[in-house]
Amino acid sequence: MASIAVRKKEVTRDLDHCDIPYYVSEFVERELGNDYDSLGKLDSLIEKLSENKKHLEEQVLTVSSEVPKRIQNALKNAEDSKKSLSQLLEEETVLSESINSHLLKAEPWMEDLDVLIGQVEEIERHLAYLQWISRIEELSDSIQQYLMTNNVPEAASTLAFMAELDIKLQESSCSHLLAFVRSTVKFWHKILKDKLTSDFEEVLTQLRWPFVGPPQSQAFGLAAPANAPEVYNNLEMLFCQLLKLQTSDELLTKPKQLPEKYPLPPSPPVILPIQIMLNPLQKRFKYHFTGNKQTNVLNKPEWYLTQVLMWIGNHSKFLDDKIQPILEKAGSSVNAGLEFSRALVMLILEKLAADIPCLLYDDTLFCHLVDEVLLFERELYSVHGYLSSLPSCMHILSEESCFQRWLTVEKKFALQKMDSMLSSEAAWISQYKDITDVDEMKVPDCAETFMTLLLVITDRYKNLPTASRKLQFLGLQKELVDDFRIRLTQVMKEETRASLGFRYCAILNAVNYIATVLADWADNVFFLQLQQAELEVRAESDTMSQLQLGQLASMESSVFDDMINLLERLKHDMLTRQVDHVFREVKDAAKLYKKERWLSLPSQAEQAVMSLSSTACPMLQTLRDRLLQLEQQLCHSLFKIFWQMLAEKVDLHIYQEIIMANHFNEGGAAQLHFDMSRNLFPLFSHYCKRPENYFKHIKEACIILNLNIGSALLLKDVLQSASENEPLKPSQPSATAALNELGVYKLAQRDVEILLSLRANWPNTGK
Repeated sequence: MASIAVRKKEVTRDLDHCDIPYYVSEFVERELGNDYDSLGKLDSLIEKLSENKKHLEEQVLTVSSEVPKRIQNALKNAEDSKKSLSQLLEEETVLSESINSHLLKAEPWMEDLDVLIGQVEEIERHLAYLQWISRIEELSDSIQQYLMTNNVPEAASTLAFMAELDIKLQESSCSHLLAFVRSTVKFWHKILKDKLTSDFEEVLTQLRWPFVGPPQSQAFGLAAPANAPEVYNNLEMLFCQLLKLQTSDELLTKPKQLPEKYPLPPSPPVILPIQIMLNPLQKRFKYHFTGNKQTNVLNKPEWYLTQVLMWIGNHSKFLDDKIQPILEKAGSSVNAGLEFSRALVMLILEKLAADIPCLLYDDTLFCHLVDEVLLFERELYSVHGYLSSLPSCMHILSEESCFQRWLTVEKKFALQKMDSMLSSEAAWISQYKDITDVDEMKVPDCAETFMTLLLVITDRYKNLPTASRKLQFLGLQKELVDDFRIRLTQVMKEETRASLGFRYCAILNAVNYIATVLADWADNVFFLQLQQAELEVRAESDTMSQLQLGQLASMESSVFDDMINLLERLKHDMLTRQVDHVFREVKDAAKLYKKERWLSLPSQAEQAVMSLSSTACPMLQTLRDRLLQLEQQLCHSLFKIFWQMLAEKVDLHIYQEIIMANHFNEGGAAQLHFDMSRNLFPLFSHYCKRPENYFKHIKEACIILNLNIGSALLLKDVLQSASENEPLKPSQPSATAALNELGVYKLAQRDVEILLSLRANWPNTGK
């Protein structure tokens, strides 16, 4: 076994070849190991290995005999496949030659057949062409027969069908056929239109159309004379027949279009019967408001605007009561009143397009025109229900040169208004100063007038048709707000020396009011829509950071945020200046109080009644007077910020400069507590329920200074243990818990230790 072990150590494994010695060595080591008794297993092991060897030899012989048979079968299959493939290739060659031969023989036939097919197709086209001509001629003959028998409704229906065929043929390249159909439609359309128009106008004349006065003064119209049913039946019949000519009329009549520079929304032509009803009004409009008539003057746009509104109002009841039912019965979705208004508005748009270039550079005339147009639009929408999706005067005012001029004039007059409002004697006086309930904001007249100006500008541009134009006006409003802020800042700087004066407070109220109103406007639906439009514009132009875009999209910011931030900064600066001014006065008045003899004051038991320290009177009187003064001059929200900022400063000053700078006996500590809790704190009790919460340093210092001796000693012991990091005794509270139990939360542990050291009434403990 030792020799085997030695040989085992000498055998190394050859990784590149099948290493039999190594595996034998491993096998012997695994089966026999170092145990001499295991040598008895050799016989059984040799027998087992012999059996394995015999079994492996049998497997090798079996495989050796089977493999050649499989290979032989595979070779036979391959030979069979090769023969089949050769046979298929031969057949393919024969078939290919047969096909080529057939194609050569059939080629002359194909050429002849192509010629015949071409001839058949041409004959079919000719036949279809003739069928179209025959169809149109049949329809034309039908219309003629209907007219000869005075069957106008059927003639109109047939013409409508012919017009639809004309529309279907528009994609055809048969120009002569198209011309023939169009000329046939035009021929019969003119005959039918002239006849129906004549009859329709006769019925309208019987109705005393158009109505030049209000409905109650109309001679017939909505009245009911004896022949009214017959007249209204004729009206309905002719109206419906004219409606049937609408398709052919749109084919033949090119609608009048304004120049492309005016961004009008697409709209269908006015229906034919309404056009006929409008003819007399259009003639009147052109007679009075074009040419050299005295009624056609540039400085009186209200004349033609008012006239159109009167016409719409005078005819609205008749259109709703008599014409709308006819349209509904005919299955039309047209609204008679809107159709009538739309046609008259188009007259206005044509008039504006002609007049505006003549007065574009006359500020007075142009501004007057814009004012009158806006009044017209307001009444048109609010009274007569006009739709914003239809062409309106705002589309004319949105034309580039006109719109830029409007912006310029708007800014010019706004700046003039700002100059006048700031130079007014009542600029800084509130209109509602004598009405307490209304004057809560104490808004000076100039600020209220300015915000009214911005509101009016919003009303003027909110009906503009596109968001881009509205955003330009919003930009103008921001410019005006910034300009007004700069003017307020300039006036404020002139009043800096009198920061508690009436005008300074009025400026501060104005700044606060403007910021408040702009914040309210930011939540208005109109400005939220503009915010979304601005977001889309800036996202396309990449003029904002991703953070800013995200804030706009999540509504965390608003379109007025920049302006509001600047105003809030100005407000904070002005309030800080006022607080500093009052605080300086309080500090000066507190100098005597600081020098009070806190170490030698009599104890509370020695006094019959506690009274305010005489040295504290100037400080408290100054505080009281200034609080009363600013409460009257500042609005509630500003005054609240003011007194809270002032209270914070006074609290720190008295704590640091008076309490921490002196030592106190029992009487001094009691007097300090009385002065603060019974005199200083109540000054602020008008403005909050618990004023001592705004003077936490003073309040907690008084608690420490007025502790009885036992409690003070215990607290001192606890704080000393905490500062020396000594372990707490059982049932001994922590320093923080002990302070909280006394009501001390603001002061740090070190500050409390200093306050305890300022007490002079410690007992003699021998330490």
